[in-house]
Amino acid sequence: MKPIRLIRGFLTVGVWTLASRILGFARDIFFAAYLGAGPVAEAFVVAFSLPNMFRRFFAEGAFNMAFVPQFAKKVEAGEDARDFAEQAMAMLGAALIVLTLLATIFMPALVYAMASGFVGDARFDLAVDYGRVAFPYIFFISLAALFSGVLNATGRFAAAAAAPVLLNVILVTAMVIGARSGMDIGRALVWGVPLAGAAQLALVWYAAARAGFALKPRLPRLTPEMRKLAAVAAPAALAGGVVQVNLLVGRQVASFFEGSIQYLNLADRLYQLPLGVVAIAIGVVLLPDLSRRLRAGDEAGGRHGFNRAAEFALFLTLPCAVALVVIPDALILTLFQRGAFTVADAQATALAVAVYGLGLPAFVLQKVLQPLFYAREDTKSPFRYAVVAMVVNAGLAIGLAPMIGYMAAAAATTTAGWAMVVLLWFGSRRMGSSVTLDDRLRRRIWRIVLASALLGVVLWVGRIALEPVFAVTRPGALALLILGGTVIYFLISHVLNAFRLSELKSAVKRGG
Repeated sequence: MKPIRLIRGFLTVGVWTLASRILGFARDIFFAAYLGAGPVAEAFVVAFSLPNMFRRFFAEGAFNMAFVPQFAKKVEAGEDARDFAEQAMAMLGAALIVLTLLATIFMPALVYAMASGFVGDARFDLAVDYGRVAFPYIFFISLAALFSGVLNATGRFAAAAAAPVLLNVILVTAMVIGARSGMDIGRALVWGVPLAGAAQLALVWYAAARAGFALKPRLPRLTPEMRKLAAVAAPAALAGGVVQVNLLVGRQVASFFEGSIQYLNLADRLYQLPLGVVAIAIGVVLLPDLSRRLRAGDEAGGRHGFNRAAEFALFLTLPCAVALVVIPDALILTLFQRGAFTVADAQATALAVAVYGLGLPAFVLQKVLQPLFYAREDTKSPFRYAVVAMVVNAGLAIGLAPMIGYMAAAAATTTAGWAMVVLLWFGSRRMGSSVTLDDRLRRRIWRIVLASALLGVVLWVGRIALEPVFAVTRPGALALLILGGTVIYFLISHVLNAFRLSELKSAVKRGG
């Protein structure tokens, strides 16, 4: 992929992901207002987490990390990439059907594994009921992830990036229809989940067909290529499983503190906005690009792509992390405190947001560093690192829970995130010159850090100065604070030469 297409890929995925995350906020605003942090809300969060947990384990994690590099290399070499994709779809589809049937049968055990604190109250039966309705979502969304991998590997990013928008639109619509018609809002919401999955799959299937990859169903066969795919995917699946164990530990800890699953869920949604816009854009675009460059032996191009991705990630992520740490109360009170979601609920959520904010740079840097391994079909090293991070997470979450309650889950997630970054960084040093930091990135890292620190001061002072405005209109005051902080951050960055938009424009004009 030429540098100009790489940049366009980052921007395309970033814009669509931003749209999806904004609509996700709209979904969560309705969710908090209608259901608050009560039993129905917590039961839905657990039920919806189950297919998403396995989705990241099977599709977006292990399977795609193995599938995309091999598929991209076949496209680059002019081999029969379509046949390979159809074989992979057949194997994945068969596994998903079996998984869905087993999950439906053993749903009570899955809910117990996710939230044993629900046992003995209404949340458990609700979560089991909702889980059986929501779980088929994994079949649709995992196949959609495969089609998205096909599109991304061929340099077509728009449809795959736009698909998550449908989920949020459909779930918001379900809640509004449920509320206005007098239906059970929780039940309307959970039935919207598989419907949204089918819509997402239809969108990316159509886009792939237009791109020349109208994949047809076939019976699964364990061919040599599929054996290789499974061999590469297995360690990544184990690594993905470790990540999901971390989530399970956090949910288990939170399930013993009333309302805490919803607090952590909304806090997670807030830091997922910058994480999604920056990290997903980088991960989706960088992995196939690095795979192609390695196939072509382009070490210099791979190094340039890695450094620019890291620079882009730090420039956009550090100020977001600062904002989450400095003004979490303003963010949560404005976004979610209404209806059934009380001021006490908002304050508890804001505390979790600040802790997650400390880990945001780590979560993004993982998305920059992991493709270095996956592009080389090395899925074993990230697995070993993930095991260490899992031990850190579990030890802290369980050990700190008696002292700081549900906040132990957030603190453990953040600490484990940084542990994973340290391990990925040192593990990647053996890859040679293609993963070394260039002079431009070395100069700018500390300037970006300084610009972000100065932004923190501006936000802190601005929050105090705008207190009278917050008393009148919280949305208006928050908009002023964020827009003002954004402008000042860009000005500081320009003065410090931390990042210049003129360089991006000139890079595009030169083609890199």
